[in-house]
Amino acid sequence: MKFHYVLLFLLHHHHRQQFFLFVSLVFSPSVRCGHHDYSDALSKSILFFEGQRSGVLPRDQRMKWREHSGLSDGRSMYNMDLTGGYYDAGDNVKFGFPMAFTTTMLAWSVIEFGELMPPSELRNALVAIRWGTDYLLKTVSQPNRIFVQVGDPYKDHNCWERPEDMDTARTVYAVDAPNPASEVAAETAAALAASSMAFRSVDPGYAQTLLRNSVRVFQYADNFRGAYSDNSNVRDGACPFYCDFSGYQDELLWGAAWLRRASQDNSYLNYIEINGKTLGADDNINEFGWDNKHAGLNVLVSKEALEGNMYSLQSYKVSADSFMCTLIPDSSSSHIEYTPGGLIYKPGGSNLQHATTISFLLLVYANYLDRTSQTVNCGNLIASPLSLRTIAKNQADYILGDNPMGLSYMVGYGNRFPQRIHHRGSSLPSVKDHPEFIACKEGSIYFNSTNPNPNVLVGAIVGGPGEDDIYDDDRADFRKSEPTTYINAPFVGVLAYFAANPS
Repeated sequence: MKFHYVLLFLLHHHHRQQFFLFVSLVFSPSVRCGHHDYSDALSKSILFFEGQRSGVLPRDQRMKWREHSGLSDGRSMYNMDLTGGYYDAGDNVKFGFPMAFTTTMLAWSVIEFGELMPPSELRNALVAIRWGTDYLLKTVSQPNRIFVQVGDPYKDHNCWERPEDMDTARTVYAVDAPNPASEVAAETAAALAASSMAFRSVDPGYAQTLLRNSVRVFQYADNFRGAYSDNSNVRDGACPFYCDFSGYQDELLWGAAWLRRASQDNSYLNYIEINGKTLGADDNINEFGWDNKHAGLNVLVSKEALEGNMYSLQSYKVSADSFMCTLIPDSSSSHIEYTPGGLIYKPGGSNLQHATTISFLLLVYANYLDRTSQTVNCGNLIASPLSLRTIAKNQADYILGDNPMGLSYMVGYGNRFPQRIHHRGSSLPSVKDHPEFIACKEGSIYFNSTNPNPNVLVGAIVGGPGEDDIYDDDRADFRKSEPTTYINAPFVGVLAYFAANPS
């Protein structure tokens, strides 16, 4: 299957003809292209988070097959209430690093696209953010200490058990000053700062609480620099799952950038101006996800570079432009891999996390460019905001079913979607249907079963197909069949945009 590039539009510019490229990836007829109900997908993408909840579930819980879980988290080791928050994926562990990133991305989705959401979905999105921030506030409630994880992942992964039955060790992993936890602390600061902006108009008191705590936890991150997974008491729990692979420096810049945006405090502007080079802002600029913040950082800071015409932040904008050019297949600097069916592909599993985060950045950057009447110069071509949005739309449509498998990778959306996702709660009988306790190894028969999961985790986006566009609906193949919170979070913003701008 080949890409075809559609070139539209000539523009006279300084009395010269210059091509403006509107890239449209048009696929061969074997990929079914249909109209998508982005509003339906948006509501489902938010609903998913209710299936990942830990703690006491509220009366208005809509994912009815779930019940309360993790009710003693924090009590035995620290005499501390660490209930709440989210399970990161198909297991029952609360990993602070990806949970904070998930919360940041949910908040950023609302900041950029919340006004496009129907009021009911904006409310649901804010509830999803608050489920994260209420927990994150608990993790930083003690001075000079940050709780970075709850649950022993090895013992948890050794069992196939419903969260409601969980009887594995709920080990609490904490870092105390002067030991470092820069990336978790700075990502938590980013989450709290971004969320303060999301809540500012609806709950100003809560927004102030979030911002105040963000300032404090960023100080911890910056004062005691180093990776959280370098602490011997944390390493065995965090690694290799959410070990810090890309360094903590990007999170320091990311946290400061969010504090600058939320507070407009010049000290954070100075921080990102002065520390950009020393903290490696120019490294790995084509990555964005729970571990590497560079591409997101550059897009975020570019808003002020573009709208405030700030020369001191120009290097961030140059990096953001460069990243966008790598995504355009006809650009001379293109180097991202696409599958034959047109999906952005990076090796390592859970590939759709790249498709959703990059689509989000494309749409956000397109908006920033639009507001300032700018384009991206990719050397051999000029990329317009429309061309960036077109790439994002192709990714969204692929995820929702316009792909060689003809499969929606969002559970519960469309007629065909994954039935055997790698997710404990979804694959075991619900406590409503089977109130009897199902012990650690008793769940194995459900894991090994070829039957569809009994509980539909509506809105969950799975890890997705391989680089050949092939997806086997196999519960054991967690790299492809496991959903995660950080695949969904940026897609909330993407779907909000396309629900309001379907064409």
